[in-house]
Amino acid sequence: MARILEPQLRRALVERVRFCREMGVYDFYRRAAPANLGELAGNASAAVDVVAASVSEPQPGEDMTARKSAVLPAESNFLQIISPNPEDEVSDPATTLRLIREDLGECTRCKLHLHRDKIVFGVGDPHAQLMFVGEGPGADEDAQGEPFVGRAGQLLNNMIKAMGLRREDVYIANIVKCRPPGNRQPERDEADTCSPFLMRQISAVKPKVLVALGATAAKNLLAISAPMTELRGRWYDFKPAGSDASWAGARLAVTYHPAFLLRDPRQKGEAWKDLQMVMKYLGMEPPRKAAE
Repeated sequence: MARILEPQLRRALVERVRFCREMGVYDFYRRAAPANLGELAGNASAAVDVVAASVSEPQPGEDMTARKSAVLPAESNFLQIISPNPEDEVSDPATTLRLIREDLGECTRCKLHLHRDKIVFGVGDPHAQLMFVGEGPGADEDAQGEPFVGRAGQLLNNMIKAMGLRREDVYIANIVKCRPPGNRQPERDEADTCSPFLMRQISAVKPKVLVALGATAAKNLLAISAPMTELRGRWYDFKPAGSDASWAGARLAVTYHPAFLLRDPRQKGEAWKDLQMVMKYLGMEPPRKAAE
């Protein structure tokens, strides 16, 4: 039976994997499990040695571009092998999301918890075909514990309504679940810490289409640093590692964040083009009023 890692051991393993990735080493291979996994789970240094021994060193003359774009397969992720997610044996999306929220707990995994009032997990239909992912909670979201409830949220509601849907018909989440101080962009370590929970949410909902709201959301979901003019107007295939094999994954589109549209209303027409692309893929037609 899989063993749950102690916090000290998990932190040690995560730091070792992060260090390897920052050094440009992205390929990990599973080797035979230790004869006594119980001893390993109680010895952080031994466990770290297993991970270190499983990392392939770059070879002379090797092109590292392919390595840096590679995704670590779920089946070779040492952390996942001995520390499964609590929802792994659950098929109902609503129950799965509840278990993920319980696993998140009153999170203190990164420094953002020092500034928050409430964790903003996600909201909407667990069976939604369409999922929106924003950047992070603002002041109103932090106060209410729900994503997109302020001015930007009202605009997002209007965008959803223009598509012929209700807010309750879609699922909405953010890259990070705690408000960054001063509404700044999430820092890399903050987004990386929150990312596993977001990936689990996406895997639970299994949307047909995922819409990244803004450059920050797009950059974190796609691992692409590019201007919005290059990110918009095209489809990306997206499927979190370790997702249900029966799910083909989502098509991902990028559009402007509603907060940006409030600052520059001239771009609302461009955002509507993005949503029309989504609607066409989903086989939807806008309400008559929106179409006019």
